[in-house]
Amino acid sequence: MPIYQRAKEAGVFDSSEVALLGRVFEKLKTEGQSPERREALASRVIANYQAGIKDEEELAAVSKLPLGR
Repeated sequence: MPIYQRAKEAGVFDSSEVALLGRVFEKLKTEGQSPERREALASRVIANYQAGIKDEEELAAVSKLPLGR
């Protein structure tokens, strides 16, 4: 699953953080989504979490949007 691989690559997360990231990812992924889109979603979820968004619902809401660069 992309979220677990991305979490591992991004750094050290404890089990509760990985569970939170996984729940948000599961809420946002869609059926038939390409592997590339799922990778991008996983990256957004983790980036937003690392930016300080720790509330599950808020994390899901902002992770629906593309990352600003």
